[in-house]
Formats: sequence, C-alpha cells, structure tokens
Amino acid sequence: MRGCLVVAALVVAAPAQAGPLTIRAPAVDLPAGRLGDAVLALGRQSGTSIVVGDPALWARRVPAVRGRMSAREALDRLASAVNADVVAAGPVGWRLVTRAPRVVSVRAKRPKVIPVAAPVAEGADVVVTGSKRDVRLRDFAGQVALLDGVDLALGGAGGTEAILARLASVSSTHLGAGRNKLFIRGIADSSFTGPTQTTVGQYFGDLRLSYNAPDPDLRLYDIASVEVLEGPQGTLYGAGSLGGIIRTVPNAPELGAVSASIAGGLSATWHGDPGADLGATLNVPLGERVALRVVGYGVSEGGYIDNPVLDRRDVNRTRIGGGRAMLRLDAGNGWTVDLGGIGQWTKGDDSQYADRDAPALTRSSAIVQGFSADYMMGQVVVSGEIGGLKVKSSTGIVRQTLTERYDATLPEGEARVFAQRNATSLIANETRVWRPVRNGFGWVVGGSFTHNRTRLSRSLGPIDAPAPVTGVTNRIDEATLYGEASMQLVRGLTATAGARVTRASLAGTGEDIAPARLETVALARARVTADRIETSVLPSASLIAAVLPKLSLYGRYQQGFRPGGLAIESDFVRRFENDRVRTLESGVRYGLAGVDSAYLSASVSHTIWQDIQADFIDATGLPSTANIGDGRIWTFSATGGWKPVAGLTLDAGFTYNDSRVTEPSANLFVALARMSQVPNIARYAGRLGADYRRDVGRDLELRVYGWARYVGRSRLGVGPVLGEEQGDYLDTALTARVGRASLGVTLGVTNLTDSVGNRFALGTPFQVGSGQITPQRPRTVRIGLDAAF
Repeated sequence: MRGCLVVAALVVAAPAQAGPLTIRAPAVDLPAGRLGDAVLALGRQSGTSIVVGDPALWARRVPAVRGRMSAREALDRLASAVNADVVAAGPVGWRLVTRAPRVVSVRAKRPKVIPVAAPVAEGADVVVTGSKRDVRLRDFAGQVALLDGVDLALGGAGGTEAILARLASVSSTHLGAGRNKLFIRGIADSSFTGPTQTTVGQYFGDLRLSYNAPDPDLRLYDIASVEVLEGPQGTLYGAGSLGGIIRTVPNAPELGAVSASIAGGLSATWHGDPGADLGATLNVPLGERVALRVVGYGVSEGGYIDNPVLDRRDVNRTRIGGGRAMLRLDAGNGWTVDLGGIGQWTKGDDSQYADRDAPALTRSSAIVQGFSADYMMGQVVVSGEIGGLKVKSSTGIVRQTLTERYDATLPEGEARVFAQRNATSLIANETRVWRPVRNGFGWVVGGSFTHNRTRLSRSLGPIDAPAPVTGVTNRIDEATLYGEASMQLVRGLTATAGARVTRASLAGTGEDIAPARLETVALARARVTADRIETSVLPSASLIAAVLPKLSLYGRYQQGFRPGGLAIESDFVRRFENDRVRTLESGVRYGLAGVDSAYLSASVSHTIWQDIQADFIDATGLPSTANIGDGRIWTFSATGGWKPVAGLTLDAGFTYNDSRVTEPSANLFVALARMSQVPNIARYAGRLGADYRRDVGRDLELRVYGWARYVGRSRLGVGPVLGEEQGDYLDTALTARVGRASLGVTLGVTNLTDSVGNRFALGTPFQVGSGQITPQRPRTVRIGLDAAF
C-alpha cells in the first residue's frame, strides 16, 4: 500500500454569495492547528485529494486560513507555513512534501551529511469513510484495507483483478469480466450467478453497485481510493454483506479548476494476441458553483485460448468500453448536490477456459461461447450539515444485463447451445445523519429502501433454434432502519453498539414453464409465487482498547443475512430460504499503513453460517440453488508492512480459512458426503509486495513495484459433480515507472513465470467432471504512457 496519507473528501463547503456579474473563488475556512486537520477540512470543502507523505509534516502546526480562494491557493498558504512544497499529483490532486533544506557551503569541501530519522507523528490519522461516520482507523474495531487509487492504476487501470492482487483475503470466480462473484474471508456460496444475493456488498461511493448480480468489474480509472471492510457488515450495510464490503471512491469534481489526464498502453501476451488500453479524464468548472468531471476509457485484452475443433486461435478476446460523469453543484450553506452516471459495456468473443488434459491453453468446443455484460447507473447524492450534524442522502438507479452462451453438446451428439440472460434492475435510496466522534462520543442513524427485480431466462437446443426452458423472476422490496453509536468509556477504551431492522417483501414467478409441467406447477403455484414477508434484526457490538500509543486490541460481534428467493430445479421452480451468519472476531493492530514505518494488523474470527445458500447440479445437468445446511468457518488473517530504508516499502498478507458444512441438508446429504468444505475458498492464501522509489533526476522519480500472490487449493462447488479441485497457483507482476507527476512512462510484466495454473475449474456446467481449468493469462508485457495537465 502506498506510503502516504490520502485525503479524498466528497463534500464541499458553502460558497460565499456572489454578485450577479462577479465570479469569485469559493469560500475556504480551515482551522488553526495540525496540518493534518487543515488538510482534511480542505479536502472536504474543495472535493480534492491531498497526499501527505511525511507523518512529521502531518503533525506540524498551521495558522487558520479563511477567505475566498482556490484550493491550490489555500494549499500554498498551508505549505508555506510548514516549509513544504506543493507538487501536482495528476488527476488525484496535489502532494505536500517536505522542502529540501538548502545547503550553503563556503568552501569547495563536500559538506558532511548526517542522516536523521524523522519522528513519527503521534496524531496522524487515517479515516475509514466506510464506517459511515468518519471513524479514525485507530478507533475502528475490525480489519480494514485502504488502497490508494494511484497505486491501483499503476501500469494501467485494471478492474477487480487489481484489488485481488493487493489483498490475500479477497477471492473471486474467474468466468470472465462482468461474470464473476467475489468472496471475502471464507464466506463463499457458489460458482454460478443465480438468484442468490451476493455475499460481498459492492459500493461506488455511497451507492450499491448491484444486489444479486455479478461483479460488474468496473475499470478503476480516476479513482481516489478503495476500502475493503472484512467480515459481516450487517448493521451498517444490511443484506448481502456476509463476507464484507468493497467500497470504491471516485475522484470528485473540483470547483474552480481545469484539469485533464490521459493514460494508455500497448500489451503483448505470450502465446496470444496483443492488447491495448486508453483512458482520459477531464475536469471543467461550469461557473463559480458548478463543476463537471468526465471519464472515458476503452480496453481490448488479447485472447490466448485455441479451439482446434473450430480451427480458431486466441478465441477469447475481451473488449471493454465505458465511462462516467459527475456534475457537482455547490448549493450554498454547506450543501452540495452531485448528479452522476456510469456506463460500461463488456463483450467477450469466447470463454477463457481450457481442457485439463489437452495441450496448454487449448480446448475443444463445438460452439462459440461468447458473452456480454452491460452495466448502467444513475445517481443523485445530496450532502450537507445541520447544526453540527452531517447529512447525506444517496439515490441510485441501476440496470445490469449479463448474456452468456455455454456449450451443451452431449458426447457423440449434435452441437447444442445453452443460453442464459440475467437482467437486473435496482432502485435504492439511503439517507443518514451522523455526528462524527467528538469528545469521545459519536453516532449514526439512517434508513434505506431497495427495490430489486431479476429475471433469469434460459434456452437450450440446436445452435440455430434453441427452445426456451424454465426461468424465474425474483422481486424484493427491502426497507431498513439502522443506528450505531460509540462512546469512550475511559481513556483509551471505546465501546460501539448498533442494530439494523430490515423488513423485506419477496415475490417470484416461474417463466417459460414447459406445458407438460403446467398442471403440476399450478398445484404448487400459490406456495411458490405468493408474496411473503421476512423481518430481520442484526445487532452488533465491539470494544477497542488503545493499550499503547500504537497498539490496539479489539473484539467484535456482527451478523449478516441474505433473503430467500426462487430457484429452478429441472423444470420446476421452488423456494429457497434466507441464510444468516454470526461472527465473533478478535484482533490486534500495531501502527498504521502509510503513517508508521512498521505496521501489523491481525485477527481471528469464528463464523456460524445457518441455512447456507449454494449451488448444485440438478438432474438435467443445470446449476440450481438450495439451502445446503449449516456450517462454520474459522479464519485467521494478517497484513503488515515495513520500511527498512528510505524509499523502500515491503508489505505482506496472509489468510487461513477452515470451513465445514457441519449439518448438511437432508435432501443433499449424499451429495455433500464427499465434500464438506465450503466451495471456492482456499485454505491458504498469501502475498508479498515491494515498492521502491528514488529520485533519478532534477524532478524525475523511478518507482518499481512488484508482488507475488499464492492461492491455495479449493473446491469448485457442492457434491461430487462440482467437487473439482482448483487453485494451487502463484501469480506475479512487476511494474516500473519513470517520470514526474505530470508525465511518465511505465513498463510492466504480469505472470513473470508464464505459469498456467488453474484459477477456476469451470467453463461450462454441461461438461463438469471432464477436466476443465481456467488458466492464468500468459506472461504479458505492457508499455504505457500517462500525462496530466
């Protein structure tokens, strides 16, 4: 993780009243005190990101800065007060660096230099915005990973893969971009995208990306940061956060400044086709109180899988195009309104799996198995303050569609295709009021409403004339109220408690039911399609103690749940019930990443999982969903880092998961007898990383970042049919950049050893058990150029 402090606020302060013909700079009101506090305030008021790399600099005293001025002018004043320089940091904003002392020599003799270790600032803080009430990381009882957006974009802005590469505790299926499911800390349900809600909550800012759809795999262009909160987050985030949440924070529009950036690259893949990527960002003020920020990008990833049956090579090229825009209005009196939109369109020419026993990177398929994944979101976010309390209301509309083709050809039979379309629409609002922790007390109260509709339609048959087969539509309306409060019981000891009450109305119907089954279905229709109400209460509690200035111990109890729904089994539609997790966790934290020269965070958790929702293969060979029983998961996870010398940062992460289905469902007992491990989660996973920086010219910097990540063995799914082994592979990458903040050249290599591996043991469910693997992308070299204006 980047060795610096990043402040990325999404709220701007009130502007002053402007005359009818006069365009004036926005009002700035920064308190006297520590530079860190002033930078936090400036970030919130201007919507910019400011990097402070030196913890000693963070703690220096600054005078109050008030008046009408641009964010850069205010930052110049702060920098002058602490003897620092302001350096442009591309689209992210600015970086404050300690001004190098001037060496005055009256003789030709070289002056003697005595290195002095900079003191660590005791008060340097990192804020966990995912806490929904601006809790300092030092006071947060839980495992949190804070990833800097600039680091994630190093060597080309990727998608979710860039997050996986930096964390050992996050894993994924690997069907392809826009088709995958994410898992955190051993909470994994299945390999397929079906009617079940996700186990990981994904958020873009304060808005949910999806409900029960796959990871849209948005490209991480112009991102301020990504926060990952491990473990159930039911109190604050509700249904679908059993394993944790991943929150992506974009760079906000900047009032009063014009800026632009562009980054692109060309790549060459061993044993495959070349690729290319290009992205650009533009920030434009539209008057004194309005600013627009626009991002656009296009990516083409070369294929590397050969299909000799169809005489095609490198069949699995993937093309991704998208963008987003956000318009920020300073409404006055401390209130802002953000209007935004996101769109991304993904098209895969063919699937990326191979045959285990065939030559490397080769498979024999009778048909082309292409896919497309489209994602669109519109959002409105209103933020402000009322009497010292902060208020935020976020509303979003989402449409997501995934279309897939699978090879359903039977042995020695004619070519068949199975096509599936998963169309999801989501409307969500959350409104909350909070008091940041002051004088040992803080709280948050909020409410939300979510409407989600998913229609899963399917067809099966000859390539030119597949016939509809049974599908299903699920609908849910979910209303919630939640609250959480923290109180300092004694100095250094803080207790937190909260609860969430959710009332969900669920309904569903079967689609395209075969006529021969209609009479049977009619008898059960009232039971299957009737609306039903589920009410859930999710309590939480935690205690954190600062036993030493840099050392904290914490304990935490949290719950999570997912509502039930309808699933397809053979030609029938049937119900599955909700599931719930209860987690007890204890942990230790020493130091903070980006603040201290050494840091370590570790935790042990025990999870009880009731009525696990998971997938299995039904009698027709298709995946279905059921409650497979109860289980338990033991998890140990740890992350740490160390700066042994100036310019070098080493980091490491490790996770251990021991999962069992302890009480299998009676209907699936035989299937589970051969495999009781929760699917898709490796028992062991770990990573190592190294980040080196040094000046190589008057204003040039060399940065070299490399990492290695090992993923242990896991099982594909439940039962003997889906019991295929996968995992046990090592992934690696090395990237170098030379340049300044405004212009740089990068050279990167992924999969240094050009290993094949097996990331995921599924390509088509109709050939499970025949030896399918999803290999790693072969060694790929990319050369790129980035510029900021």
